[in-house]
Amino acid sequence: MRDTLSLNAAGLVRYLFGLPVACLLLSVYMIATGSGALPHYGAGFLTKCLLAGLAQILGTNLLIMAFSYRNFVVGTAYAKTEAVQAALLAMLFAGERLEMLTWAGILAGAIGIMVLSTGGERMRLADFGRILGQPAARCGLGAGFFYALTALGVREASRALDTSDYLMAALLTLVTIVIIQTVLQGSYVLMTERHQVRRIFLNWRNSSQVGALAALGSACWFVGFSVAPVALVRIVGQIEVVFTLAFGHFYLGERTSPSETAGLLLVILGVVLALFSALTPM
Repeated sequence: MRDTLSLNAAGLVRYLFGLPVACLLLSVYMIATGSGALPHYGAGFLTKCLLAGLAQILGTNLLIMAFSYRNFVVGTAYAKTEAVQAALLAMLFAGERLEMLTWAGILAGAIGIMVLSTGGERMRLADFGRILGQPAARCGLGAGFFYALTALGVREASRALDTSDYLMAALLTLVTIVIIQTVLQGSYVLMTERHQVRRIFLNWRNSSQVGALAALGSACWFVGFSVAPVALVRIVGQIEVVFTLAFGHFYLGERTSPSETAGLLLVILGVVLALFSALTPM
């Protein structure tokens, strides 16, 4: 999308075309469960949705900027440090405590991501500072930070609803946040880049795919945040790096070096450790 649209227009696609899918998910769930009405919500819920939505807009824009620097793997890899950032933020602001095995999984995943970000080069510890100087890496780190804030905001928003149905809470939170994001970023694009609106709809085939996939992915994330610690959901979600690397290899033609394979195995190890910690009785 970034090849044909501006930064903000490409970000808007995620929300504008994701909104119908999000609404459809909520409607289907309400029909399937026989829910007659939405749960009660107040100003606190809307405020948390607003903050989470803003954080996700900033994170998405930074991630798109990372892609714009033509280093898909580095940008995505550093964005995946959100698991570490989410764990620290959740510990500081939400009082979440994690098992040592989960922390080991987070550490394994973080090391794996750093190895992946080297692009197959042999690196010394000091060389990682050089990689951090790359715009794609800095944008990725910023995206990870704002996505970590988004996760905390979503968790708090879904818990602010007057319902014990966590699926209903997650889907209503998703629809509310996407509405807010569509209005905010849509208004900005209309005011500052009106010519981009026509391009968005001319590219409706790609736009609709991006929006649908984003809404489906967000629905899964939101459900996870509503039932489990944010850091645990994020570390398990690092399995996305496996799919990203596979996409880069098979679709973009990027080669995978032995060191990248080692980094990939560390990410998988981190996911396995986190899952084992979650499934082991305390």
